[in-house]
Amino acid sequence: MFYQLYEMNHAALAPLRATTEAMRLLYSDPLNPMSQTAIGRTMAAGLEVFERLTRRYAKPSFDLPQRVIDGEVVDVTEDIVWSKPFCNLLHFSKNMKQGRAQDPKILLVAPMSGHYATLLRGTVEALLPHADVYITDWIDARLVPVTEGTFDLDDYIDYVIEMIRALGPKTNVVAVCQPSVPVLAAVAVMEAANDPLAPASMTLMGGPIDTRINPTAVNAMAQDRPLSWFKDNVIMSVPWPQPGCMRPVYPGFLQLSGFMSMNLDRHVTAHKEFFEHLVKNDGESAEKHREFYDEYLAVMDLTAEFYLQTVDTVFIRHALPKGEMMHRDKPVDTASIRNVALLTVEGENDDISGLGQTEASHAICPNIPDTKRQHYVQPDVGHYGVFNGSRFRKEIAPRIVSFARAHSASKDVEADGPHSSGRKHA
Repeated sequence: MFYQLYEMNHAALAPLRATTEAMRLLYSDPLNPMSQTAIGRTMAAGLEVFERLTRRYAKPSFDLPQRVIDGEVVDVTEDIVWSKPFCNLLHFSKNMKQGRAQDPKILLVAPMSGHYATLLRGTVEALLPHADVYITDWIDARLVPVTEGTFDLDDYIDYVIEMIRALGPKTNVVAVCQPSVPVLAAVAVMEAANDPLAPASMTLMGGPIDTRINPTAVNAMAQDRPLSWFKDNVIMSVPWPQPGCMRPVYPGFLQLSGFMSMNLDRHVTAHKEFFEHLVKNDGESAEKHREFYDEYLAVMDLTAEFYLQTVDTVFIRHALPKGEMMHRDKPVDTASIRNVALLTVEGENDDISGLGQTEASHAICPNIPDTKRQHYVQPDVGHYGVFNGSRFRKEIAPRIVSFARAHSASKDVEADGPHSSGRKHA
C-alpha cells in the first residue's frame, strides 16, 4: 500500500502545486513591479523551491541536436535502432563529411539503478566527437504492461548479447557502474561460445565486480540483510492507472530516498543556496541547480525480479568473483575471455563502488593477454566523476576512445592473419 499512498499524496498536492506555480509566475513577471523588489524575488524563490520539491520529474531528454566536431557544427540525430519491451537502443548518428576516418563503435550500457540513461548525457557528449555512440535506454518498469512478461538479470545479459550482435563486428562495449557485472557476464558467455561477434573491447567503470573489496555503505546494507528483507520491505506493486499496474517493482522513489539520505546535508545546502541565488537574481547559478536536479530527481522503477536477483548475485553471494554465477542453467566462466580487451576505470573517492571493486575483474579474467588490459584510477573524483564532469572529459574519455580505437584496429589485423601467439591459455 505504500506505493499507493505515495501516488495519492502526489495527486492530493497537484492543486496546491498548480496554485504555487501560478503565484510564482505572478511574482516573477517583469510587468509586475513587485518582481523587481527583494520581497517579490523572495516570494517567487520560495514558491519555486516548494513546487520543485513536490513535483514528479519527467524523463529528461538527451537534447544533443548539434555538436562541434573537428571544428565544425555537425547535426546529430537520435534514432532507435533496436527495441524490446524493457529497452530501446539509441544511436547518435552524426552527419559527417564523406571521407572522414571511421570512428570506433561504442555501445554505452547505462545503469539500470533508478535513474534514466540521460544521466549519462555528459558521457555521450564527451564521446560523440570521437566515437560512433550507441546507448541503452532502459524503460521505466511501471510503464511496461504485465503482459510483456518478466525481466531479470538473465534477461539483462541476453539483451546485452543481442545488442552487441545487432551492432556487428568491432563493437566496443562500455559499462557504467551497475552494468559492469552483466556486461562482463555477457562477454564471458559470448567468448565461451566462440561467438565471432564478441566485442573488440569492454570498458568497466566504477562497477561492483567484487563488493567484498573496500565495501561502501551501500554494500554493507545489502550484506547485513537477508534477501527476504528486501522482498518484504522494498518490493511493491505498481498502482493504477500506470500502464504497468500490478507489476511488482522496486520503486524509483525508494532508490532516490536512499541516495539522498547518504548525503542529506549536501542536498539541503544545495536547495538553500538555490533559494539564495533566486533572491539575488543569480540566474546562471540557479540554472545549474535546475539542470542537475531535473536529472537527479527523475527516477524509474525496476522490475522486482531484476532487483532481487542483482542484490542476491552481486551484493550478497558475490557470485561472479567466486566463480559461482549462473546465466540461465550454465555457469559464467570469466576465464573463457581471451580475445576481448579489458579496460577498468575507478574513481579515487568513489563512495558507491569502492576502490578496487572494478579492478577485481582483471583477477577473474586471467586469460586476457597483458597487451589487452589496462586499469586506470582517476584522482580526486567520486562515483559521479567517473563518467561525467571536467576530469572525465579531459582524462577518462580520451582513454576510453583510444583503447576502443586500438583494439578495433587489432580486430582488422586478426582478421587478416593468424592470432598473436602471446596469449595465455587455461
